[in-house]
Amino acid sequence: MRPLDKMPAETAASIHTVMADIDDTLTTDGRLPSNAYTALEKLKAAGFRVAAITGRPAGWCDMIARFWPVDGVVGENGALYYAYDRNARKMSRVFAASDAIRRENQVRYAQIAERILSEVPGAAVSADQPFREADLAIDFCEDVPPLGREDVDRIKAIFEEEGAVAKVSSIHVNGWYGSYDKLTMTRRFAADVLAVDLEAEKDRIVFCGDSPNDAPMFGYFPNACGVANVLDFQGRIEAEPGWIASERGGDGFAEIAEVLIAAKTLSDRRISA
Repeated sequence: MRPLDKMPAETAASIHTVMADIDDTLTTDGRLPSNAYTALEKLKAAGFRVAAITGRPAGWCDMIARFWPVDGVVGENGALYYAYDRNARKMSRVFAASDAIRRENQVRYAQIAERILSEVPGAAVSADQPFREADLAIDFCEDVPPLGREDVDRIKAIFEEEGAVAKVSSIHVNGWYGSYDKLTMTRRFAADVLAVDLEAEKDRIVFCGDSPNDAPMFGYFPNACGVANVLDFQGRIEAEPGWIASERGGDGFAEIAEVLIAAKTLSDRRISA
């Protein structure tokens, strides 16, 4: 991970799309600060494509796609994307699994939840679970007293013992059945909504994140950026971001946005001169 202020100006100026995790990347201490939201607005106004890539539930994604200054949202760690066409007043909702499979999996998730709550005292089903379509989220520090690392690892292990995929975020352990992740659905979203070939353009896309469930994105995008709190997981992430901001959470995201906007603005001025 290299300091963000060492990113070459030509690299920063080449970026045309910014994608960001939400919890502890856009948010700080569970709140969305004004500077992070303003950074999203400034990125859009400057001509960047902008998307949220999150583990949060479908219900939240619908609201975010509709009301935030973004081109769309990949949610539930890649289970879906939502994109709102403001001109047509139409929401596109695309899922990795069929309605029937998602219904079947909900029965399995209920059984896994029962086992986790029995075996890991202090864990809880996340408060946003009723708004989820395709996964099970177990809370280990959002609305419950923080659990230790061994407990978090045990939650992840139980998911895997039940044959599910499991990823750790900064607040939840998310588990699901399916071969998707944040990257697979981001690739589909980029093609469908942004008309961008992710493989051809990955050098010109910045993904911003903070935790282990962002590893597929960190590993894929050469210019992925971590906010400073990604260091809390150093040694526990399968892939790390290429660049790191000096600030944590929403302040770190605002820092990244400022660097990219400044570089693009300067480049545009040179071109028009």
